Amino acid sequence: MKNSKTLIRQSHFLGTKIRNLRKRNNLTLDDLSARCVKLEPECAPSVSYLSMIERGKRVPGEDMLEVIAQVFQKNMHWFLDDASEQAEITPEKGSRGGINGMALEPSFLFSNEILQIAIPEMLSQTGTSGRQFAHLLIRAHQEHHQNHFPDLERAAEEVGKKRMPLYVEDLMEIAEQKGLKIRWFSKLPGDRQSPANEKSKHMVTSYFQPPSTVYLNSILKKNTPRLKYELAVHIGHRVLHNSDGEKSIMVAGDKTQYDVQNSVQNQSYSTSLDAQDILHAWHDFECSFFAAALLCPKVAFRQLLDRHGYEVNVCKQIDVSESVVMRRMTAVSAYPNWHYFDAYSPGQLKAVYRGNGIPLPWGNMRVVKDPCQHWSVFRMLGMNAKGTAAQISILNENGAPKIYCCESIKVQDSADVNHVLCAGIDLNPAIDAQGHDALALVRELKQICIANGGSATIPAHIKKVLISVARILNINWIERGIAGEARLICSRGAVCPRQPSCYMDKTIESIFKTKQIQ
Repeated sequence: MKNSKTLIRQSHFLGTKIRNLRKRNNLTLDDLSARCVKLEPECAPSVSYLSMIERGKRVPGEDMLEVIAQVFQKNMHWFLDDASEQAEITPEKGSRGGINGMALEPSFLFSNEILQIAIPEMLSQTGTSGRQFAHLLIRAHQEHHQNHFPDLERAAEEVGKKRMPLYVEDLMEIAEQKGLKIRWFSKLPGDRQSPANEKSKHMVTSYFQPPSTVYLNSILKKNTPRLKYELAVHIGHRVLHNSDGEKSIMVAGDKTQYDVQNSVQNQSYSTSLDAQDILHAWHDFECSFFAAALLCPKVAFRQLLDRHGYEVNVCKQIDVSESVVMRRMTAVSAYPNWHYFDAYSPGQLKAVYRGNGIPLPWGNMRVVKDPCQHWSVFRMLGMNAKGTAAQISILNENGAPKIYCCESIKVQDSADVNHVLCAGIDLNPAIDAQGHDALALVRELKQICIANGGSATIPAHIKKVLISVARILNINWIERGIAGEARLICSRGAVCPRQPSCYMDKTIESIFKTKQIQ
């Protein structure tokens, strides 16, 4: 047997392994402690001591570890560092969210103190701003909770009384009730003007002036859906945070560039991690979610989607934007495995949600040189398309193929900048739920696509399964996607699944110039 010092030096993954085993076996801390007491009362850990072991705060003695090992029918050596596999130390997240976590082990290297030192250094070396990191944290939180925030839903329902649709007059009345004064502007004050050498296209659409005035851009009078959304956001700031002053600025177009330019003007732009950046980004997210919930209350909006098969054009019935409708789909649907992108050319994601864990072909911090041009959002960005387009896609994730369906639409924001909205779902869980082998089905379809150069008509027997799933989910655009070809996509050109690869002996520039978008 190992002496106690050796055990301590080989126990960095021990707590995570015990926690993961316990959760896989559906045991509570009380259950595990009771099992240990039953085997060996004198060496059994208490509930509180087990909790400290799992959090890496205590290392059990050999006798106690032997008892725990007996409960799980493992050799004691299995719990130590030299018998570790990634699956054993990856955090168990249950059914919440689609993104896999990483193992924060050994725990002494992932302590709060060490992370507080390491994260700012990482941001500085990678050129990531504090605001960008804040948005990554919030997206991870959103995906972990699969876009369900009941407290924000309740706050919106209390204000809007679950009415749908809400008209501009209704929102003006609510704003007045909350003590907000509405004013209009056609030209920004001097301190809010963009730099004279500005090349990017953006426009301030509204801002808050303490103590209680909301200034709205006059151009919003011609865009009722955007006007309603902006009013709802400012009401959210008032209700949730009693307004947060200068930070309540709404921008159409390239808001990231606007933030950078105005931060540079104020000499505040930095890659350092400012706690206020995190707080303000979180407030903005909460108010955005509140606004969508106010305009599309959960029960009424889900019923509307169900009646119309999740068509994006329900936005016209309640006079909201396509963006609000598509984002709210991910929050109100009974099916949990959604993703949503708001994509600007050449390669920026203004908004991202991936409750189903779908990899990203590019990010919102830098332009990727080899994004897969077969993603629906890229195809739409390169087309002068009107209306929506559905697509069935096959994408390898962690070595296994998955089948997705998405609906995309090209729209213009208030600054007349084109961007593509895309809402989609992971079909694998829905296929499995109907008693089919999703992995086998998708592998078969993948091979058919490879044999056909990367895309193929879906065979009748697979189409039959997918149509059945589409009708159970009651999402019309899945059937439209099934009627077209299934397409192989990848997260980066370097892992292109097509044979021959799209990127073989070619540059990404030549692909975008010469490859015809079908």
